[in-house]
This record gives sequence, C-alpha cells and structure tokens, in this order.
Amino acid sequence: EAQLVESGGGLVQTGGSLRLSCAASGFTFDDYDIGWFRQAPGKEREFVAGISRSGGRTSYRDSVEGRFTISRGNPKTTAYLQMNSLKPEDTAVYYCAATEDFALASHPADYQYWGQGTQVTVSS
Repeated sequence: EAQLVESGGGLVQTGGSLRLSCAASGFTFDDYDIGWFRQAPGKEREFVAGISRSGGRTSYRDSVEGRFTISRGNPKTTAYLQMNSLKPEDTAVYYCAATEDFALASHPADYQYWGQGTQVTVSS
C-alpha cells in the first residue's frame, strides 16, 4: 500500500524556520515527482513547491520563492521542504503528494498519493 507520512510541523514565530519531511513507502519513489501543498482554513488547497523525480528540477509558488527549498533523498525515499523566514500567511496544513503522470504538476488532481498533512502555525 502506497503511503506518504509528513512530519516536522509545529508552532514558530514570524521569521523562524521549519523543515518538513515526507517519508514514502509502498511505491517506487524514484518514479514520482513530489509536490508540497498547503491548505488554510476556508481556503482551497494550493501548490507550494514541486521537485522532479530526478531531483534536477524544482518549481515554487511566487510567494515562497527564495524562502522555501524543496529537496529529496537522503534517505532515498524522503522528500523535504525547508521553510525559512516564515510569515503568518504561511499558516496552514501542509501536505506532500506524489505524481507519476505529470511533471511538476501544480494542480492537486494531478497527484495520485497524498499524506495526512502536518500543521504549520506561524505566530505574529
């Protein structure tokens, strides 16, 4: 059974940092692009960052460009989202997802596997 498990969320002050992890199992991780999404209360789930299956290409939403870094590997079946200079508007539940069919997809419907999410709260 394919599974993604996020960890690393928490409460942090404005300007702080968090590193989210996404541990994969039950499928061939190297065959999938990985995306991070977030969803705040009352809002739609939105794309945050994506990384290709090779790790050679990345994509970010404009509001996190330069503050967030997505990576994968080490261990091999894990993806990460390093979040620096956090702002209150980054507060949301963060999800990792995997897609085999679409390169660096930004729409949630393009992803086949999802984690359960981890809460990130940034206080002002």
